[in-house]
Amino acid sequence: MNEDFIQYLWKYKKFDLKNLRTTEEQCLILHRVGEHNTQSAGPDFFNALISIADQKWAGNVEVHYKSSDWYVHQHETDKAYDNVILHVVWEDDIHIYRQDNTSIPTLQLKNYIDKHLLLQYQKLYSTSNTNWISCERLISKVPDFIMNHWQERLYIERLEQKSIVITSLLKNSTNNWEATLFKLLAKNFGLKVNSEAFLSLANSIDFSVIQKCSTALHTLEALFLGQAGLLNKDIDIPYAGKLRKEYEFLKNKFQLQTNGIIPMQFFRLRPANFPTLRLAQLAALYYKNTNFFHNSIKSTSIDETYKLFEIETTNFWNTHYTLEKQSKYRKKRLSRAFIDLIVINTIIPFRFAYAKSKGYHDDKVFNLIQELSFEKNSIIDNFTALKVPVHHVMHSQALLQLKTKYCEQKACLQCAVGNYLLNQD
Repeated sequence: MNEDFIQYLWKYKKFDLKNLRTTEEQCLILHRVGEHNTQSAGPDFFNALISIADQKWAGNVEVHYKSSDWYVHQHETDKAYDNVILHVVWEDDIHIYRQDNTSIPTLQLKNYIDKHLLLQYQKLYSTSNTNWISCERLISKVPDFIMNHWQERLYIERLEQKSIVITSLLKNSTNNWEATLFKLLAKNFGLKVNSEAFLSLANSIDFSVIQKCSTALHTLEALFLGQAGLLNKDIDIPYAGKLRKEYEFLKNKFQLQTNGIIPMQFFRLRPANFPTLRLAQLAALYYKNTNFFHNSIKSTSIDETYKLFEIETTNFWNTHYTLEKQSKYRKKRLSRAFIDLIVINTIIPFRFAYAKSKGYHDDKVFNLIQELSFEKNSIIDNFTALKVPVHHVMHSQALLQLKTKYCEQKACLQCAVGNYLLNQD
């Protein structure tokens, strides 16, 4: 038993509302449970309305497992709790008072709970036969229409969370949306291992410099590789020398600074993900697409979006993954799997955040996401094994949100799946 469950019972009135009485045997009538406080410190429910012994009270409600938790949490010394009109507990083990020594009425909720609901709760939170998530033995019983609706809500929630990151990047880019998109792209081109290193690189270059350098591909390569510190070695290869010379010119011309740039990592990366190659591909992307921001915002189909990423690096990279070592000839185009990751984690969240900031709804975002095949990873594999429907990226992204923000946090009572299972016969 935890406080979340007691809050759930109060919020959704999951108890017998007839013949309610306080622990002092006074008649209690519930008119309004109040607004659930999930964001700030203070009582759990604001602006509740109740009647006790024919006296109507408006104020706040605090929820605890035991009455004595009031003192454990030191609410008796906190003025924020002076307007508490009712203490809702599972077990009343002590009488409590406000800061001014006035008594607070208490409702012991366990006296009014349906035993079947309590059994369902215990079943949901039982750790027996559970290896991955709390409801893994029950989730397949959730109807598709409930699961699909919940997945849509989870996906919007995930986009909202990504919008917070984008808004922060926008603020640090003096409200320049093109610069913000470049930073987000750079971050995600670095993938998990080098994401912060790539972002620190992007933050070190004013976007106007990138625009001025985009007329020549080797110039952009020199800019990115030089700022990343990858041209510092004295490499006896003509192309590396050409890039190093170009970078020295750019560094002096634009007064470039490298303070705060995180070193790039190569360890345990596949050659296709080496930062040297990814930076060369990022340069090729901005060399090809002088209007990348506009085109990515306005694309109406996944095919249009894919075309933006049909890039070619300079010939040097067809036989190299790094500056030093030559490799077998291979065109270093972006793979479809990599483009999908960029679309999922950059283009779609960016379009969502941009539309939201401009006060309109971008319907094409949801069309794009439903044209993409879902990702394959251990989390999605486990959900599909549990017979949870996964048809496209919106579903898989929603399930990642479900696992990380609900299942791992044991937030079953805030989850549509948990709520459905709690209320089954």
